[in-house]
Amino acid sequence: MKNILHFDIKIEDGIFEKIVGEKDSIGYYDLPTQDLNYLQKYIKELKKNTDYDTIKDIVVIGIGGSSLGSKAIYRALKPIRSFSKKLHFFESTDPVAIRSTLETIDAQNAHFLVISKSGTTVETVSVYKYVLGYLGKKDICLDYRFTFVTDHDSKLELHSKTMKSFLLHIPNNVGGRFSVLSAAGLAPLFLIGVDVQKLLDGALNIKKSFFEDGYIKNTILKKATYYAKNSMRYNINTLFAYSESLKYFSEWYVQLWGESLGKKQKNSSFNVGLTPIGLIGPKDQHSFLQLIVEGLRDKSVTVLKVENFNDTIKIPNVTLHGIEELDLINNIAFCDLINMQADSTIEALLDKEDIPVDTITIKQVNEENIGKLIFYYELLTSVVGQMMDVNAYDQPGVEDGKQILKRKLLKK
Repeated sequence: MKNILHFDIKIEDGIFEKIVGEKDSIGYYDLPTQDLNYLQKYIKELKKNTDYDTIKDIVVIGIGGSSLGSKAIYRALKPIRSFSKKLHFFESTDPVAIRSTLETIDAQNAHFLVISKSGTTVETVSVYKYVLGYLGKKDICLDYRFTFVTDHDSKLELHSKTMKSFLLHIPNNVGGRFSVLSAAGLAPLFLIGVDVQKLLDGALNIKKSFFEDGYIKNTILKKATYYAKNSMRYNINTLFAYSESLKYFSEWYVQLWGESLGKKQKNSSFNVGLTPIGLIGPKDQHSFLQLIVEGLRDKSVTVLKVENFNDTIKIPNVTLHGIEELDLINNIAFCDLINMQADSTIEALLDKEDIPVDTITIKQVNEENIGKLIFYYELLTSVVGQMMDVNAYDQPGVEDGKQILKRKLLKK
C-alpha cells in the first residue's frame, strides 16, 4: 500500500508518544496479533451440532460497527472470490428492507449471527425478534440456529444461555466501530471462507510500520497533523475510491470517522469534528467533483486507487457513426481507463493548489490489502482524535438519541 501526500506540514511534537500511551488500554491495537484458535473451536462446534455443509446462507443481524466492517470486506472480495456460502445483512428497521432480505434467504438452511456489543441495541434486538417469529411460523427448529456475538456478561449473553446456541465475545476494550477485526467482523467472514488470517497479516503490516518507525508512521502523523491544524478550514474529508468494490469500505470509513471525531473537546467546551464523505469514481466525477473543484475550499480529498484489477476486458475496436472522435478509447482495457480517470482527477485537483490531496494505492483487492486499509484508517482516526483533543472511542451523541428512543417506547 502506497500513500503519497501532496502537501507537507511539520509533525506536532509528542503526538506519537500519546498514541503509544493509549495502546495498552485501547483494545483494537492488539487485534492484528490475536490468536484465532477461538474461531477454529467455534466452527468445530458448529459442525458438531449442525448440518454445516447444507448451510447456504450466513445472516448477520447487527447495525453500525456490528455489520459495516464485515460487509465492506465481503463486498470488496465478492467479485474476485468464489464463496461456498452467501452473506446477508439485516442492518435496518426499515420493514421493506427486512422483508426483501428475508426473501433472499433460504431460512431452512441459514445460520444467523446476532451481533451487538452492548447486547441491548434496539435495532438489532427488534430484527432478531422478528426473525424468531418468522422461523417459528415456518416450524424451523431454533436449536443451534444462532450465534451471539457480544460483550462478556452482556444481557445478550445471558439470553443466549436460555437456548441451544453459540457464543463469541468482543473484547470489552474494543469499541463497536473498531471491532471489524474482532469476532464481530471475523466470525461471519470466516464462515463463508474469507482468509481472516491474511486480513490480520495486512493489519499487522501497518501496525509494525507505524510503531516501528516504518514509512506509515511519518505518513499518518503528517496527514493527521494537517487535518487537525486545518480542521476549521478543511472540515470536510472526502474519500474518493476508484473501484465499485470499495463502496462499502467507504461506508465503513464514514462511520469510523464521523462517530469518532465529531465530539466536544476533552479540555474545552468547543464542539469540533471532520465531516467524512465517501465517493466512488468515476461515477461521482459527474456530480460531487464539480463541488470540490469549484465550490467552497473546505474539503480535503483522498483518492484511493487499485493498481491491478485482475481483469483485462477491453473496449472493442468499434467506430460509432457520429462519435468517431471517441475512437481514441478503442482497445483500451477498462482497468487502465479507470486509473487514467483517477489520475486525471488527481491532476485536476492539484492544479488548483488550494485543495489538499493525497493518494493511496493498493496493488490489488485482496484480504491482506483490505486489512492494511482498515488498520491504516483506524490508526489515522486515533491520531487525529488525539490532536483534536477528543475521545475517539465514545459516542455520547449517539447515546443521547438511544435514550430518547427508549423514553418514547416507554410512553407507548
